[in-house]
Amino acid sequence: MIRFLYTVLLFLVAPILLFGLYKRKPGKPSFGPRWKEHFGITPKLTNPTSPIWIHAVSVGEVIAVTPIIKALKIQNPYQPIVVTTTTSTGAEQVEKLADLVEHRYMPIDFSFAVRGFLKSVKPNKMLIMETELWPNTLHTVAYNNIPITVLNARLSEKSYRNYQKVRPLFDILAKNLSHICCQYQDDAHRFEKLGVDKDKISVTGSVKFDISIPAEAKLAGIQLRNQLGSTRAVWIAASTHKGEDEKVLAAHKEIIQQQSDALLILVPRHPERFNSVYELCKQANFNISRRTQDNVSPQSQIYLGDTMGEMLTLLSAADVCFMGGSLLGDKVGGHNMLEPIALGVPVINGPSYFNFQEISEQLLAEDLMTICNSEFEMANSVLNAWDSNTQDIQERTDKFMLRHRGCIDKTLKLI
Repeated sequence: MIRFLYTVLLFLVAPILLFGLYKRKPGKPSFGPRWKEHFGITPKLTNPTSPIWIHAVSVGEVIAVTPIIKALKIQNPYQPIVVTTTTSTGAEQVEKLADLVEHRYMPIDFSFAVRGFLKSVKPNKMLIMETELWPNTLHTVAYNNIPITVLNARLSEKSYRNYQKVRPLFDILAKNLSHICCQYQDDAHRFEKLGVDKDKISVTGSVKFDISIPAEAKLAGIQLRNQLGSTRAVWIAASTHKGEDEKVLAAHKEIIQQQSDALLILVPRHPERFNSVYELCKQANFNISRRTQDNVSPQSQIYLGDTMGEMLTLLSAADVCFMGGSLLGDKVGGHNMLEPIALGVPVINGPSYFNFQEISEQLLAEDLMTICNSEFEMANSVLNAWDSNTQDIQERTDKFMLRHRGCIDKTLKLI
């Protein structure tokens, strides 16, 4: 009965959800005729052998699961893998994996759509990246005797409380899961408190610690830094959201007053905001260049990162990083600060980081991250970072990442 009521509700809100999904926005790839895949009209795979099905909602999840995909392929080069995403930007990210996987769009959470997908693809197991749990999908997949494992699972205190409010619905979700690979013991404990069988839970760590920085990204970062000015002071505001850019620009004005040649690399989280952020910078009277126009000069005060999939390159070109999604109260909860840390770039974060609670606490304890509550504090933190011993920071970030590696090996043993 609960699943029936859920399905009725989903039927009513689906038009709104689909409108938001298909709405055209600048910089957002079109779904084209592939929109039918959301309804279970899924093309067969090139390799008819039963594949591993990995679901990664969008860009962030695809990037996070990529090391696991590569490890699976090293383990068995002939194992076909299909990756589903909900968004077209996620699909674009999957295309960068070339011949390792095939991409299909995730069917909407209606049983008929999921059945259509399963009939066409015939997966032997389903791996869900992080905690993207849909009642009808899990029920239909489990009903067809396909084991379901959640990878890199996290359950914040906020999410735990929300699931408690709909405990009967969560019980339906949990009974269909074969295993949950949690990032931390706290996540595992919260799943247990929600009634998940202890035998179904493992703590494997965060796959984000197993990040491998491609040599070409480092080289591209060095080349970009030379282009921006090797002797200039450069900082990056990564994955910013609407409402944060104004604070970042205010901080940059403060910084320029003390470091006149300072350069800010500004990277909005969502591509549809590239143009509006560009206009915002112009209105604030900054001399701004865009990566897509390749027009940076010594007079440029802001370099707009208006491309997708180049975050590692942009981070490599900076001395210090402010990580966005952390100055908006409880709306976002921060983004992955381990990418700059893996590059030896110290991190400044806002006070909201509940999506990365454990990682943040570890970084704070080792003085590898600074918290700022305002644009004034952000500016001071950036200036202080430029005065720090870069060799010492690099050594400490390397040791930090090395201590926490191993998630991929543990995960492969389980799946």
